[in-house]
Amino acid sequence: MRNALKTVPGVLAAAVLAAMALGKTTGGSKAPETTTRPTAPAKAGLRELKLKLPEPRFEGTPPDLKKHKVRPPTDNRRIMVPEGLDLKNVALNKPVTGSNEEPTLGELELVTDGDTEAEDGSHVELGPGVQWVQVDLQSVHEIHVILLWHYHAEARIYHDVVVQVCDDKDFITGVRTLFNNDHDNSAGLGVGKDLPYIEDFRGEAIQPRQPVRARYVRLYSNGNTSNDLNQYTEVEIYGTLKE
Repeated sequence: MRNALKTVPGVLAAAVLAAMALGKTTGGSKAPETTTRPTAPAKAGLRELKLKLPEPRFEGTPPDLKKHKVRPPTDNRRIMVPEGLDLKNVALNKPVTGSNEEPTLGELELVTDGDTEAEDGSHVELGPGVQWVQVDLQSVHEIHVILLWHYHAEARIYHDVVVQVCDDKDFITGVRTLFNNDHDNSAGLGVGKDLPYIEDFRGEAIQPRQPVRARYVRLYSNGNTSNDLNQYTEVEIYGTLKE
């Protein structure tokens, strides 16, 4: 029995060598070579959200990068969402209001106009201090991912970034906070546990552990490492309409 088992690998090896020789002599096809490492499969039931990102403009580092615990941009970020859902940017061209009724630069409509580039005329600028912009989805949606670009023509860190959702346009009742990196409650919205981050062309992806249903999305900031003003280039909200 042992001798029989020993002959099996020998037979297989001979067969493989014969096949290789046949391929060389008869012009048999050769297995294609791969030039990229295969990526790990996504978890069952999930797919990667495909995004059209603006041109990179990130250069240098913010002046207070070494003073605070800051999260750098993530080069390999993958945003995974449920398969079978037709998620769209439901914020596109939706109405925008703000705490600063007369922006110092641009118009509030720029926040949802679909332009994420870091070009002149692509962002709105609000005054100093705690400011916010608010997107009205005009009906309740199931929100899976929120993407936020403040200003990415240069390396900056924005202070007291808070993102909330609500069905009340005045954000008095039923407010839910999805992101908060205000470490000392200087914005008056509570102490947050999220880390400050460096702005770059990828924007900040805010993804709740479970989709949330809401009509309004409000985004706060309180100046940045370059100046005390508040810039917003674009807000994208990926979700589905809920009746």
